[in-house]
Amino acid sequence: MVRRACLVLAAVLGLSLIAGPARAEPQWVRHIGRIVGAHPMSVVVGDPGSVWYRHRASVARPPASNEKLLLSMALLERFGGAHTFALRALGPAVGGGGTVDGNLYLKGQGDPEVSDARIALIASRLWAAGVRHITGHVVGVTGPFHRDWFAPGWKSYFPAEYVARPTALTYGGNVAPTGKHINDPERHAAVSLSHTLRHIGVTIGGDATAGRAAAGMTELASASSKPLRAILERMDHRSINFAAEVLGKALAYARGQAGTIANAAASICAYEAARHVRATCHDSSGLSYANRQTAIGIVHLLWNAERQPWLSTLRMALPAAGQGTLRHRLRGVRIRVKTGTLDHVSALSGWVWNKPTDGWVTFSLLTSGMEEYTAKDLEDRIVEVLANHAKPRP
Repeated sequence: MVRRACLVLAAVLGLSLIAGPARAEPQWVRHIGRIVGAHPMSVVVGDPGSVWYRHRASVARPPASNEKLLLSMALLERFGGAHTFALRALGPAVGGGGTVDGNLYLKGQGDPEVSDARIALIASRLWAAGVRHITGHVVGVTGPFHRDWFAPGWKSYFPAEYVARPTALTYGGNVAPTGKHINDPERHAAVSLSHTLRHIGVTIGGDATAGRAAAGMTELASASSKPLRAILERMDHRSINFAAEVLGKALAYARGQAGTIANAAASICAYEAARHVRATCHDSSGLSYANRQTAIGIVHLLWNAERQPWLSTLRMALPAAGQGTLRHRLRGVRIRVKTGTLDHVSALSGWVWNKPTDGWVTFSLLTSGMEEYTAKDLEDRIVEVLANHAKPRP
């Protein structure tokens, strides 16, 4: 009996020797663990199909402006980076003596960057088309998007301070020279076109106004926006809430839905759901405190983006270190990410160049319930570790 017990003990010891001690976590993993500590932060790091590190990966948190990253993916999937939005002048066909007998309608399609220069181009093309007289008004068209200006989870002062009214026909970012958000950008655009037409010699019968377009009108002139890739770069670099809400409505409208903030948000969530990611979406800008995303969900969507022809367009749309919302952060780190900031909410998701593997590594950091600038310090420390020390586990 004693001999048998000794043999069993020897066998157990032998197996223990073969199995060896429990494998220790890599030093970089322990380092990130110390940075995260007990903070309310979700962290996911990895490359396609392989998670290198995860912490509270499935906790749903407000993504703040990381919602713009998801919107950018959905827009690129729907339109492609070369897509442009038309600004169109519509009216009765030009008659004898260059007369447009009735109103001239200026209609937008969701370009958030309509300016005096674009309107001047419309005016010059109307002149080239033979327009010399307009018997009615220049009318800024108030469709086809709805003119809603609020979302669940927004604070009451957001429309006044953080996002101008998102309309299909925009003008100067829908902001007055004083900086005040304007209620009637369509009329302002019409005033600009009227002024320019009169300056080049076109007579107009009445003052500029805004309203619905009459049916059966002919396109007399048009001008295209910059390519979507350029619009997204400006939106994501500077985290422009207005551009996001306008483009979100354009996305919803292209999907055959009414151009509303709610439908725009639903379009983002539909894009995610089609890729097996569950989320809660109430707007396109990420201003809503009621939005919910998970770090693992965002990483899965970034991995999906890596298989798409528009991947390089998406990466270039995101700020690098020292650019846009990263202008004071992560100098010397090769990175392409979207930031996000609300009161007690912070987010950072995208790609960082990893020196040990000489390649891009995907990550998402979401924090809620702590002071956002403290969270950003933690984010930067984690990214430094990812850039210089992280490696896939064997």
